[in-house]
Amino acid sequence: MLEIKVPVLPESISEATVAVWHKQPGDLVQVDDVIVEIETDKVVLEVPAEEAGVFTKIIAQEGETVGAQQVLGTMTEGSEIQDSEPSESETEIESETQEDAPQESAPQIKNETSESETDEKSPESQQSTNKETLAATQVSTQQQSMKPSGNRMEERVQMSRLRKTIATKLHSATQNTAMLTTFNEVDMSAILSMRKSYKEAFEKKYGVKLGFMSFFVKAAVEALKKYPTVNAHLDGDDIVYHGYCDVSVAVSSDRGLVVPVLRDAHKMAMHDIEKTIIDYAARAQAGSLTLEEMMGGTFTISNGGVFGSLLSTPILNSPQSAILGMHKTQERAVVVDGEIIVRPMMYLALSYDHRIIDGREAVQFLISIKDALEDPARLLLKV
Repeated sequence: MLEIKVPVLPESISEATVAVWHKQPGDLVQVDDVIVEIETDKVVLEVPAEEAGVFTKIIAQEGETVGAQQVLGTMTEGSEIQDSEPSESETEIESETQEDAPQESAPQIKNETSESETDEKSPESQQSTNKETLAATQVSTQQQSMKPSGNRMEERVQMSRLRKTIATKLHSATQNTAMLTTFNEVDMSAILSMRKSYKEAFEKKYGVKLGFMSFFVKAAVEALKKYPTVNAHLDGDDIVYHGYCDVSVAVSSDRGLVVPVLRDAHKMAMHDIEKTIIDYAARAQAGSLTLEEMMGGTFTISNGGVFGSLLSTPILNSPQSAILGMHKTQERAVVVDGEIIVRPMMYLALSYDHRIIDGREAVQFLISIKDALEDPARLLLKV
């Protein structure tokens, strides 16, 4: 008998939740077949079969909280199958026994008793019973007429461990920081023109499309170098400054929002940024991101524009002190050199912890990003 156990959990995690059983008792299991998925605060871990055999028993049900090395289920080695169905001989014996057994007469006795009791009832009691039955029928009819029509079904579903973690972190950020948001808008004409001119050459050389995120990451990195407080965080009474830029990128998945990190983003080329983000997005949907890939980060960028958001106030990704919110690019009438013209515009939002970042720094940081995006040559010249 083989035991299926919870794998060794990362150092910062003490428990997990059984998410989905992929095998049921009686199923054949091959080596490396995924038997069950367990969900931690950050990632979903797959538990594969180390040996071939037959899955026999589920011990930890879906939704149950489990700890490291706890037994989840059992299986047998090889092709031993525990047949819980009765054999043909047992079935035949049981059938013959049922045929030879005398038929019960209890229902007939009960019916005869009921008839005799009815005969003994007086006309007055029968009339009283009829009135009570009629009254009960009228009440039932009234209750049915009061019931709302249409589909008003409700479903109660327990929050997943990942959703609980997201809720806890976001609530903590709003309660434990002095969060403030400043806004600006950026003319995306230069970025769109550059993408149109070089997208084919870029994709041909690097095998990846030129998107918006690489421009924003590059612009954010240059702004973080100018304003290091935005790249810092509070630790008790200390301010921790980072000599590097690990940019967290918010990625949406079916299981919830995850935030993998672009390590040393200040050293990454634009094609490396695009490739890494595409890889993170694909693995977020598959649930195969590792905990290490989502830990740390000194600054976050969230792109609500891909879902059509025009303006929002992003919530801090604690313990970080700032987060940049991108939004939908939309043509709007703007005034340029005293003339009203139509330009593709995007609202930018910077939420920051006012305990560590002053309003002047936050505004100047956001303007630095705006200037770099409206004149991409600044990213090459780093001015």
